Amino acid sequence: MIECALLRGRDRYERVVDGWIDNTHEDAFTHTVRLMDDDLGVELSAVATGSPSYEIREARSRVQPAAGALSDWALLGALAGARMVGGFTRRVGEAVEGRSGARHLVDAAVEVARLARQATKMPPERAARAAAGPWECWQLDMSGWIDLPNSCFTYSDAGRALFATRAVTTPMVPDLYSPPPGQARVFVRRKVARLAREGARLVASHSMHDNVHGFEIRYEIDLEKGVIVAAESRTPRLPYLGICSEPQTKISSLVGQAVDPNLRTRIQTLIGGASGCAQLYDLTADLLKLLRLY
Repeated sequence: MIECALLRGRDRYERVVDGWIDNTHEDAFTHTVRLMDDDLGVELSAVATGSPSYEIREARSRVQPAAGALSDWALLGALAGARMVGGFTRRVGEAVEGRSGARHLVDAAVEVARLARQATKMPPERAARAAAGPWECWQLDMSGWIDLPNSCFTYSDAGRALFATRAVTTPMVPDLYSPPPGQARVFVRRKVARLAREGARLVASHSMHDNVHGFEIRYEIDLEKGVIVAAESRTPRLPYLGICSEPQTKISSLVGQAVDPNLRTRIQTLIGGASGCAQLYDLTADLLKLLRLY
């Protein structure tokens, strides 16, 4: 039997996350995330370097109660020097412990770390190669972000091989690799997660739309049995259409899976890893977190 804490006393829950990147420094970006739901809103802004260090130089946050205005910015000094790599979530949790909206701030920090993988700073003449098409963009990706190789199917050897066998298109542009100084909103993202009780089922959906991604996933869970009975996705925009498309059908492997504390681990092999899709995994894992951890 699935008991979702976020649906106690209500049949629907919605969380909206807006994130964007501003090119504010010669060697760093400012990543801002605004996370809002029916109960609370938070905003987290961090100045951070890109790959390979992903180091936060300074961070600040503010909180908005359900029926109130945003608070003044508060510095998060404990995050200065933190690297957005393994162990980052734990460090953020320690830094915001006891603060209003602590759980929301941890989730916002995770989104900041994800934004840090969406823009980089290359020499302009090198970034200009992106205009030549998908293959050039893919090569720039692999050299621009240290953690991309084998992070998903597209950046695996199998994904690379498909460039020679099929037509591939991409929305990637040179400004994502070398944005002009001072450019605002280099990259903009919106994510919407919804939980809804519909009769004997719980419907969980998550969408993400940004400069290069368009994902809309939906799961139906039998509340009594605690099992996923339907799973579907739409991907109107992908970084490399024709290659990123390959692992999207893996979502069907979740039908029949029990929604238990170990499902977040199992989906790493079912829909993630070098044969899967990192975005599909993240969107699904975030839904499971809403179902199980709150």
